[in-house]
Amino acid sequence: MKVIIRRDSTVKEIEGSYTVEKVLKMLNILPETVLVIKDGRLITLDTKIEDDEEIEVIPVVSGG
Repeated sequence: MKVIIRRDSTVKEIEGSYTVEKVLKMLNILPETVLVIKDGRLITLDTKIEDDEEIEVIPVVSGG
């Protein structure tokens, strides 16, 4: 799968099918700090990503 990390504009290739939660763990990214998008839609941690799919990992920004 192709993982686009918007925080630092990197692209990672990961072989196999995994849940979003597992992918984030493999990349040492805390789930609470990001949103994960697939096909323009927000997806949850239990969503399985297949080997031929692409996701975007976008950092959560908050402020006031």
